[in-house]
Amino acid sequence: MVVLLSAVVPVACIVAIGAIVERLLDLDLRTLSKLLLYVLSPALIADVLYRTEMTGNSAAAAFWGFGSAYFILGAIGWLVGTAMKLDRPSRTSLIATTAFPNTGNMGLSVNFFALGESGLDRATALLLVSSVLVFSTGPALLRGGGWRSSLGLTLRLPLIWAVLLGLGLRAIAVQTTGEVGASLPLDLDRGLHLLADATIPVALLMLGAQISRNPIRLSTYTIGASLMRLAIGGLVATAIAALLGIEGLDRQVLILQCAMPAAVTSFVMASELGGDGARTGQVVAVSTLMSFVTLPCWLWAVGVGR
Repeated sequence: MVVLLSAVVPVACIVAIGAIVERLLDLDLRTLSKLLLYVLSPALIADVLYRTEMTGNSAAAAFWGFGSAYFILGAIGWLVGTAMKLDRPSRTSLIATTAFPNTGNMGLSVNFFALGESGLDRATALLLVSSVLVFSTGPALLRGGGWRSSLGLTLRLPLIWAVLLGLGLRAIAVQTTGEVGASLPLDLDRGLHLLADATIPVALLMLGAQISRNPIRLSTYTIGASLMRLAIGGLVATAIAALLGIEGLDRQVLILQCAMPAAVTSFVMASELGGDGARTGQVVAVSTLMSFVTLPCWLWAVGVGR
């Protein structure tokens, strides 16, 4: 319980502040959404790519494990949405909440408190992989209407270019200093890091504002979509770990990260790319609350506390 409270309570406080501020100031959520998608999220991706150290084995496990889970869960979201004959915005939202787990603020915290520094290192490697996949292919996955046009949309967004920027800065740092994440001339890396640090708080504030406009209402959709994220995400990761022979700490982190609640990113991207923002925000909030019950089960399942 301490693990969950330490991971969730700070997040819940920022979301609550966003809800209060929305009632007082009537925020422009459309502008905040664009700011997150076009400025802050690319800064976060570039910064993570620039700074993060990864070992070869953990990087391979994170890439193949999470990459497989990501596309399988996206396909499951699409199949379920199609079978239920959901309208396009609702189907887009279901794909986003099913495929995009909260591997960042919540995933890193849970893995650190549950598995220590080694768990945090591997969780950070998986966050890097998930960020690259989600921000480079997410728009195409959610847009629909043919992969060629979707790829064109992806390439027009700054997210994919942020990946190239981060990798370029990483290469420059290694080439000039032999160290990943070394300081750039004129402390430009500090400016990038400041923008990156703003991403999660702004996203959580916006989520709180959205919830304030659309108070939580439990429904078959929100509960079902939340269970798809929390239960099916972990089950898919468990199967993939067995098929790929991922074991030990890498297996634990992969399963826990894939069993996290829906990411705030899913709300941001679904809102911007034709999804149902209100429903997506509901699933993010409800899945986060439900994770108080499901995450202890997954921690036990991967051997923590036994």
